[in-house]
Amino acid sequence: MSEPINNQVNNPAEYPAIHQVFGEDGILATHIAGYHARAQQLEMALAIADAIKHNTQLVAEAGTGTGKTFAYLVPALLTGGKVIISTGTKNLQDQLYARDLPNIREALKVPVTVAMLKGRSNYVCHYHLDRAANEGRFASRDDAQYVHIIKNFAENSKTGDKSELNTVPENATIWANVTSTRDNCLGGDCAYYKECFVMEARKQALAADVVVVNHHLFFADVMLRDEGVAELLPSANTVIFDEAHQLPEVAGLFFGEDVSTSQLIELARDCTAAHLSFAKDCVALGEAIPVLEKACKDFRLIFAYEGSRMSVLKALALKGFQDAFDHMQSQLQALAKVLETQAARDPLLEKCWQRSMTLHDLLSRWQSAENSNLVRWVEVFTQSVQLHATPLSVAEGFGRQLNAQPRAWIFTSATLAVKNDFSHYLGQMGLSAATTASWQSPFNYQEQALFYVPPDMPDPNSPSYTTCVVAAALPVIQASGGRAFVLSTSLRAMREIHALLKEAFAENGIESPLLLQGDSSRTELLERFRKLGNAVLVGSQSFWEGVDVRGEALSVVIIDKLPFAPPDDPVLSARVDKLNAEGKNAFMEYQLPYSVITLKQGAGRLIRDENDRGVLMICDPRLITKSYGKRIWQSLPPFKRTRELAEVQAFFEK
Repeated sequence: MSEPINNQVNNPAEYPAIHQVFGEDGILATHIAGYHARAQQLEMALAIADAIKHNTQLVAEAGTGTGKTFAYLVPALLTGGKVIISTGTKNLQDQLYARDLPNIREALKVPVTVAMLKGRSNYVCHYHLDRAANEGRFASRDDAQYVHIIKNFAENSKTGDKSELNTVPENATIWANVTSTRDNCLGGDCAYYKECFVMEARKQALAADVVVVNHHLFFADVMLRDEGVAELLPSANTVIFDEAHQLPEVAGLFFGEDVSTSQLIELARDCTAAHLSFAKDCVALGEAIPVLEKACKDFRLIFAYEGSRMSVLKALALKGFQDAFDHMQSQLQALAKVLETQAARDPLLEKCWQRSMTLHDLLSRWQSAENSNLVRWVEVFTQSVQLHATPLSVAEGFGRQLNAQPRAWIFTSATLAVKNDFSHYLGQMGLSAATTASWQSPFNYQEQALFYVPPDMPDPNSPSYTTCVVAAALPVIQASGGRAFVLSTSLRAMREIHALLKEAFAENGIESPLLLQGDSSRTELLERFRKLGNAVLVGSQSFWEGVDVRGEALSVVIIDKLPFAPPDDPVLSARVDKLNAEGKNAFMEYQLPYSVITLKQGAGRLIRDENDRGVLMICDPRLITKSYGKRIWQSLPPFKRTRELAEVQAFFEK
């Protein structure tokens, strides 16, 4: 049953066309194979039609299987006007553009034009491709072969979209050399400007009725006016965010400021190319570049290990941090001075000079940030260090976009509320004027699924916790014959669980293939998992959402612990301090809702259609022992619940 919250459509009869589309014998049932009418989908479509008609904000949570994509596409296409659809993942972006939109357009017989716009790093750049091919400096032998394949693709492709080229892996290092970034694009000065794939994609998007983008592109452009969305937004009647639960985090990236040593290294690389091509006689330039590169590498060596995130105060306390930072900044300034003397010789040299000044400015601003809404912190990667200044709240910044001019704003996801309470999400995004609505999944969870919390688990902080997780998971995996996702809340736990399972499988003669996140790309791992049919995949954040495995291949989802953000996370700490200082309960108002929404995403991997069956196992005893545990499991779909392993085993024997 659907559970509408707040205002709903006052007069559904006002939208007869919507009823004709979604009925048992309606247009979709006639034109789309396997379509089934669902009351939830119709109600959601009516609510969206109402929001579009009245230019209002709607936050709509729809459980798995509601069919929310069709629920927003139909009213968006029938209403007319310019529509921007933004997704959280490129997978959904490609699916909308290549499959869902053409199907709906054909079924409705509406003459709308559709375009897809991605960030510039998704399109081959003629200038950088030529430069890479001519210079012949490649990171590997594979890259030397790939560049010829990409060159042939660029000469024959209409879009230049690298996702259309399957013969070059998505993670191949060559892509960084043959695509442009906001920093190194020459814009109107480029000799290939008229053939530019990015400019052509923008032109198509400006002319189209419906444009599909992703959240990163949307916010990058709104803030930086860089990728073409800023030109689209003024004419848009409707903006729809699918996978809208990701918006607070994505918006935070762009309403703040970041600068990375990898940007400085990339600048040095482009300076080297410009020096060799246009300024070989400038000895000072040749000397300044390697000094900056070394300064960046020395700065990275200040930090002990990759994967760490720390506040600015913790970073400043590290031995040598300030000296290494100052040295890196002064070497960047020295390079900028040399570039200024050479800038007039070629557009690439001028662009390098402009970039050097911008990066110096970003470093200076990060060092002296005084905005009380920004929290400064440091993130360490294998080869680089990223310096962040992240806003404590994006509500004010995003609110300015919401109120710029009248248009409909639709936010939808399977996970936006905590027990039908949207206040956490509304507060994060500044959606004070929004209508909210919620529809449960049409799936029969009581019959299709079982929710198991194992007994006698230690406290999650216990040193033996991960060992106990594997011990509790093993009989469940044996009962299901593999066919499991084991999702952890950290990379460290993921690796430990994988190692323990590998040992246990060998000891117990379990023949299910064991896959680990990171062994290959997510797409390849999922493909292997589906084909094998009895595999166990151990993953972390990458597999909590945006993953769709239907049928028996995935029959168990095991979650090691409740996904609370790490308490030492610098942004979380700052937000918690701010809420507590305002007299609010940071745990109940921020940390718990964050955990619930993330958990709902992980649990949502299990039941993907009306024929799926499976067990959700959450090992964390806090679901039972803590007062907030009930609030968490009541936010999940209405599973049949058990604490008995025998019931799990019986479920699989059926």
